[in-house]
Amino acid sequence: MSGLYRHKMLFAGILILLLMVILSLAGGYIHTYDLYALDPLSRLKSPSPQHWFGTDNFGRDVFVRVAFAIRISLLVGLSVALAAGVFGMLTGLLCAWYRSVDLIAMRVCDGLFAFPSLLLAISIVGILGPKTLNVVLALSLVYIPSVARVVRSAALVIKEKNYIEGLRAHGAGSGRIIWWHIMPNVLSPFIVQITFIFSVAILTEAALSFLGSGIPAPMPSLGNLLLEGKKVIFTSWWMTFFPGMSIIVLIFALNILGDGLRDLLDPNVRPLSRRQLRQLRARP
Repeated sequence: MSGLYRHKMLFAGILILLLMVILSLAGGYIHTYDLYALDPLSRLKSPSPQHWFGTDNFGRDVFVRVAFAIRISLLVGLSVALAAGVFGMLTGLLCAWYRSVDLIAMRVCDGLFAFPSLLLAISIVGILGPKTLNVVLALSLVYIPSVARVVRSAALVIKEKNYIEGLRAHGAGSGRIIWWHIMPNVLSPFIVQITFIFSVAILTEAALSFLGSGIPAPMPSLGNLLLEGKKVIFTSWWMTFFPGMSIIVLIFALNILGDGLRDLLDPNVRPLSRRQLRQLRARP
């Protein structure tokens, strides 16, 4: 634990992300308002002890809906990060080892990189239909090439090491070399890239839902909550403020988590322990 505390960026990222997870899971128990029940008599009420984040234009409690939307965003972001990570890792390793696979797969990745990620995601969701699963599939397809490129670049460096040549000379098979000797050495940049994909997936999902191409109403997501609040932004500020702040906090937590993981995994960046600091200060 003391080692984790020395990496303050990593510690802060984990702490903030953990608090957001607790909020998303406990929100429905703190306030037991129904997510979808309409209450016209309570519409557009400002924040109060009864409704911490106010109510929306249908009288629904914004706090409960934001808490559930955070849960949806985290699930979508995690699903995209895992899917893009698995297929991106597999693609990157195979491209680095097999020249024929590299020629085909990297040209496909170049073609996908030619389109802005948001427009590509909108196109895929438009073909598949606006559902949560389709949003995850679309975002995974969009971000697999970026993971594959990071893994491929790191694997090409490892592939040229002398011990890899020695393994090949001793008759080690390609599968053993790839999975037991190359993959463990590319985990550091891979993990950092996954945290970046996690945060970008949350932001892109919110943008898709805000544009009407993501998770459809009435299921709350941070994007469609912002879309609903946009209509009354000048009279009911809370409908956009709290979903917007939730997105900012989630992205901030994941970004500093990624920075902390980079510092933790980079052998050239090691924070000094208290003993080392005392020794440095004691020197004349």
